[in-house]
Amino acid sequence: MLQILLVDAAASAAAFLALWLVGLRLRDVSFIDAWWGLGMALIAWTAFLQGPPTPRGMLLTGLCTLWAVRLGGYLLWRWRKHGADRRYVAMLGHAQTVRGWSFAKASLLLVFALQYVMQFIVALPVQLGQAPGPLGLLAFGGAALALIGIAFETIGDAQLVAFKADPANAGKVMDKGLWRYTRHPNYFGDACTWWGLFLIATEAAPWGVASIVGPMLLTFTLIRWSGVPTTEGRLKKTRPDYAAYVARTSGFVPWFPKSAPLP
Repeated sequence: MLQILLVDAAASAAAFLALWLVGLRLRDVSFIDAWWGLGMALIAWTAFLQGPPTPRGMLLTGLCTLWAVRLGGYLLWRWRKHGADRRYVAMLGHAQTVRGWSFAKASLLLVFALQYVMQFIVALPVQLGQAPGPLGLLAFGGAALALIGIAFETIGDAQLVAFKADPANAGKVMDKGLWRYTRHPNYFGDACTWWGLFLIATEAAPWGVASIVGPMLLTFTLIRWSGVPTTEGRLKKTRPDYAAYVARTSGFVPWFPKSAPLP
């Protein structure tokens, strides 16, 4: 297992280093969001190919690849369509003007190195779960949860893209479809996917159970760090109706919207 992790870490590091060099040439690192998913697939396949194929390994790698290609492809399309992400522009600009860092240093330490570490930890279920043995109820339940998560975030992203494509919705809050039941169907779907992969990995005792730190870190990141807080902080400033949307709509786990208070 240690060998698998070391080889995975080396393959992922090589990919991040190559992408950092691309970012230096482009003077833009926004494409790294697409690699968040695609890099997970690289880690899964690197782990899978280090040993004889197992049913659990094939299930984990297949589901991870399905999730990664969908998410990575969508984020790559979004970057190509909309250009540099304002978050990275602001972060790197602050590091250069306030700290005096070069673009190369700021992008390496604040973007590529940080995401390298986080990606490796979140991907632990598809690494530590690569073990022989039959698939049980937890594995089938985890597969179902992962597929629900992939479908949920796919539908949510598609609904948001269609909403933004209509000029009549400029400046409005998306509160239709899945967005009526949760303010972040894409983040909720992400969490479901990786908790599902963890359930599959748990049957690969004892290492699979230890991979719980992966979905825990992802969930914390989505809810408390770079997911919900960043998105909602911007929308509260740019969407006048967002406060009312927050008051009636579940923040993460889908639920029926609250009724408007009586005047």
